[in-house]
Amino acid sequence: MTGIAITAEQLCLAIIVSLLQSPLFVVIAVSIVIGFVMVIVFRYTSNQKAIARAKDQLKAHLLAVRLYQDQLPVVVRSYGRIFRATRTYLRLAFAPFLITILPIVLLIVQLDRYLGWAPVPTNQAFLLEARVQAPDALNTADLQLPAQLASTAPPVHIPGSNEIVWRLVANDEGHFSVNVLASGHTMPKQVVVGNGLNRLSPVRLKDNLWERMLSSAEPALPGDSPVRSISVLYPSREISVAGWQMNWIVVFFIVSLIAGYIFKTVLGIQI
Repeated sequence: MTGIAITAEQLCLAIIVSLLQSPLFVVIAVSIVIGFVMVIVFRYTSNQKAIARAKDQLKAHLLAVRLYQDQLPVVVRSYGRIFRATRTYLRLAFAPFLITILPIVLLIVQLDRYLGWAPVPTNQAFLLEARVQAPDALNTADLQLPAQLASTAPPVHIPGSNEIVWRLVANDEGHFSVNVLASGHTMPKQVVVGNGLNRLSPVRLKDNLWERMLSSAEPALPGDSPVRSISVLYPSREISVAGWQMNWIVVFFIVSLIAGYIFKTVLGIQI
């Protein structure tokens, strides 16, 4: 019996691990949780009674327009009241929406590092790009690779944009560090090879704090670095839903909005 119990536990664990490695399952699970959190946060940061009154007034004035559409003065007054009721509703809802949306935007940025791109497949060529500060650094730029990665073609120099591009291939899965050498400096860049969900950083940047917050999960390049950015061209991840290939953010918004509507209806929350 003990052996059977252990086997059942191992099976359950294997199923959970498999689900956690499924991008579609992760997106749906996170979307449902976010939908619930959104309506709860809105509930406790908004004046529910005032929002309900504003919505009731808006419905009443819309109904008046339909009922008295042949009486122009009544319709004009109703449209003015609709405008005021709408303005009141937006004023009441703005702050709660802002409080709700800002953390979600930060969460999306973090999730995109797991769901926006897929790791580099083994035995498939990919590109690594480096952009340097000055054209002179192009002549000194070189690449130092771990044993698991190899270059499959000579580097391509693009003087117009101060870029140099290497075509590489990986023969094993894992997290590897590639070093870009330029003007006596060594700048490492992480490369992830394999499949499943991994935290990826497509680019490592020298400056531009806002862009680093949105697209990079690595520390900034040193201030005296002759290299401005190092990029790995990871394949874009598409999630299959009923045969349709979608970006994960599309699935996230659709499911979270549906979940939020269901939760607000069940819990009787005014939004």
